[in-house]
Amino acid sequence: MFVLSRVTLGADVAITSVILDGLKRRFPRAGIVFVGTRKAWELFEADPRLRWLPVDYGRGATLAERLAVWPELRRELSQPDSLVVDPDSRLTQLGLLPVCAESAYCFFESRSYGGDGDEPLPRLARRWVREIFGVGDARAYIAPRAAPQAPSITVSLGVGENPAKRVADPFEEELLRGLAGLGGTLLVDRGAGGEERERVDRAISRSGGRIETWDGAFAPFAARIAGSRLYAGYDSAGQHVAAACGVPLVSVFGGFVSERMFARWRPDGPGPIHVQRVKDRPPQAVLRDTLAAVARLWKPL
Repeated sequence: MFVLSRVTLGADVAITSVILDGLKRRFPRAGIVFVGTRKAWELFEADPRLRWLPVDYGRGATLAERLAVWPELRRELSQPDSLVVDPDSRLTQLGLLPVCAESAYCFFESRSYGGDGDEPLPRLARRWVREIFGVGDARAYIAPRAAPQAPSITVSLGVGENPAKRVADPFEEELLRGLAGLGGTLLVDRGAGGEERERVDRAISRSGGRIETWDGAFAPFAARIAGSRLYAGYDSAGQHVAAACGVPLVSVFGGFVSERMFARWRPDGPGPIHVQRVKDRPPQAVLRDTLAAVARLWKPL
């Protein structure tokens, strides 16, 4: 059976991984193929139940370039006696492009599933897996390659090219100063480059704290998140990794265009989670409440 990537890393953790876990439980002898980019696959490549079908799909590509993957995808997925599970993937343009016979296709329509309720997407994916495959305890997870010793605190200030998620200066440097003051090892992701990296480096420099930086692929950083004792950051893939792994989490959540978007994309998992809303609040108030949440969730050794 084939499971399509959502393409964005946070969605693959929050949604696709729940479906993968449910399928592994429901079909313990079946071969399961994850269909997606290398960056997405690296989040699951240590899972012995999964194989990988690479797809070259760029988020910044033109529509024509994105549609160009469809013919090959259809050839690969139209296999006899196989099942395709689509978690509302960009690879099929949210279910619009047929990739196999309809009888072999299961579609999780994440934008409408759950109606007008306020459940987050990991819970909705879990409910869908229960309804379709009869597995009631599917959970989000990651399985990257093993990582070296994890830090005490992990931080991501990435905003996924959405500046509305940011809190105005000096929030970031003050947050890092407060986190560094807790003790232990603080590891901050420098981001993908360009303006984001410059912004993160500037906040680190101004914070005055002893801070280590991560400069590399996301999956190894996700492994460090999974082993840390606290995660803090903006609404991003990192928050969904922390939530899936039960790591105490403070998510600074802004930039959402509607209450439904906030409800759907807020992190959800087994560990303690504080979601700090940003909308219509002054930066100093957001900083105060964020640091208060950090103090509540931080457990010194």
